[in-house]
Amino acid sequence: MTTPQFPTNRPRRLRHHPLIRELVRETTLSTTDFILPLFVRPGRGAKKEIPSMPGNYQLSVDRLTEEVGSAITLGLRSFILFGIPERKDATGSSALEDNGIVQQALRALRETFKDQIVLITDECFCEYTDHGHCGVLSKQTGRLDLDNDATLPLLAKQCVSHAKAGADLVAPSGMLDGMVKAIRAGLDEAGFTHLPILSYAAKYASAFYGPFRDAAESPPQFGDRGSYQMDPANGDEALREVELDLAEGADIIMVKPALAYLDIIRRVKDRFGVPVAAYNVSGEFAMVKAAAQKGWIDERRIALEILTSIKRAGADMILTYFARDAATWLR
Repeated sequence: MTTPQFPTNRPRRLRHHPLIRELVRETTLSTTDFILPLFVRPGRGAKKEIPSMPGNYQLSVDRLTEEVGSAITLGLRSFILFGIPERKDATGSSALEDNGIVQQALRALRETFKDQIVLITDECFCEYTDHGHCGVLSKQTGRLDLDNDATLPLLAKQCVSHAKAGADLVAPSGMLDGMVKAIRAGLDEAGFTHLPILSYAAKYASAFYGPFRDAAESPPQFGDRGSYQMDPANGDEALREVELDLAEGADIIMVKPALAYLDIIRRVKDRFGVPVAAYNVSGEFAMVKAAAQKGWIDERRIALEILTSIKRAGADMILTYFARDAATWLR
């Protein structure tokens, strides 16, 4: 029998045996890659399911503590908190209260779990304002719009309040010009020079956020957030935004959403070489869940493929509502 001379190189040799496939795998998911978003609300014993995000809930502080304890048993260690306050007003003042809902959650989780976990707080005002925008409004431009500079000192105060309550990382998400500089100055002045900033540096005005706005009860009451979040058509602008935030003192950079912006994750990683987070957002999660419920796709394979693609693109950490499921599947 004549030995074939072509092809000489056969990549399939490394795919034939499943254990060899694992040996040469370039990208590997781990539970330590995941950050689980959690929504905390007032009350006691509350666990209100979010219809557009199956398996996710608005939780009172006592139920939140149970949820984190359960997640720890799966190997999860990092959590980002979003608050639903008892009251809202034009400036989001409840976000600054020492006994605000996120501050309560931070103290409870820190007391229960000490240093077993990393607690990250989303820093924005859209959940706390009665108009649903990310800060103070004004008519400086001739129409009612977000007042960037008037919001910055409030954002710094929010971060300091969360730091005092036990946050390990603060994550400003409003896409305000100068937000990282203002927060860094505020934290340093308050003695939190060690506390890192995870900046939503490249956050797009995306249609993928719909279910989240149900979860956080934060849809804009007029207009949209296009004046301060990025145009989905722009890539070079993302690099400029990242460069500005790094110059202002950001320690970790986030790209949001993730799945439709894998190219941006890769460009940011290649250009700056800093720790990069990516947010696998609510709409990306909900689409998979809905299709799986219809029996149209294999949820486990699709979800793990998506998460692998995000990491392969360059993300060092992934905020994802699949964190619990993925941790279970990976075990």
